[in-house]
Amino acid sequence: MFYEWIRHMDFGFPESFALLALLPLLIWWYVTNNNRQQARVKVSTIRAFTVRSWKNRFRHLPFIFRLLAFTALIFALARPQTRNDQQQTEGEGIDIVLCMDVSGSMGSRDILPSRMEVAKQVAEEFVRSRPVDRIGLVIFSGESFTQCPVTTDRNTLITQIQHLESRRYLKDGTVIGEGLATAVDRLSDSKGKSKVVILLTDGKEDPPETRLIDPLTALEIAKSKGVKVYAIGMGAAPSSIVENTGNVSYKKNPMVDFLDEELLKKMADETGGQFFRAKDKEGLQDIYRQIDKLEKSKVEVQSFKRYEERFIPFLLAALFFVFLGQLLHFTLLRKFP
Repeated sequence: MFYEWIRHMDFGFPESFALLALLPLLIWWYVTNNNRQQARVKVSTIRAFTVRSWKNRFRHLPFIFRLLAFTALIFALARPQTRNDQQQTEGEGIDIVLCMDVSGSMGSRDILPSRMEVAKQVAEEFVRSRPVDRIGLVIFSGESFTQCPVTTDRNTLITQIQHLESRRYLKDGTVIGEGLATAVDRLSDSKGKSKVVILLTDGKEDPPETRLIDPLTALEIAKSKGVKVYAIGMGAAPSSIVENTGNVSYKKNPMVDFLDEELLKKMADETGGQFFRAKDKEGLQDIYRQIDKLEKSKVEVQSFKRYEERFIPFLLAALFFVFLGQLLHFTLLRKFP
């Protein structure tokens, strides 16, 4: 226990341990001086003079306690300390809103385990990789909703991402315009050096009758607010199968691609962002890495080392051993002339 405590301790003046070299000299001096003080009489045998009392056995205890006091004092002079390393991350961050489609089609399994699960996993990785940015989360389906306002609270945001499910929160449909408008509104009071919306969807505008803002109006709002849009179209590319019926051949699409790439490209190009197509998990991860490189934050990591002085226990131990040695010397082990 004591060894573990010492092993995790730093010493401000380790050169003080050189004084431990005096311990052998003190022991030599004590043994030599003790032998000189013994009375000497030449006899044929010393058996009759041998004394085996407890006082005789423990007569060296005061000197041992002085050695322990001297050792404890050396440790106190070495300035023992415990160190606590801390890091503080600071920097000029970017304000980002993840605008994610949670419509029913995001439950499709063309990207395993599903589009929604992959989108959540990669978004969580992205959030963890941005230590100084303020990030929020907006979701949309047949309506839009702010799931998490722009914040530096990573744990809360990640929890909200992990609990996303398609077809759970909002009415059916796809309102890309309202999703973008809501995300831009979350950035309206931003003081960040850059304002970014990462809009992820797997479909096209499919609004209910209650729609308030169309995609082109939302685009104009984003441009007026200086918000950059990175648009991600998600979903495996539809495969085409050629079937022959007699002398006639035609193409059949077993999976229809509803993605409105033209709209997403327009949103990205006119706001200074980029459009990406994610056909699998690896592709989506690569897209987020590209966005991460394009929108770099200035990060400064400051290290702090806090020291807590621990010399008092050694000083108290030294005083205790001195007191105990002197107490024995003048009481129980007192020598009479």
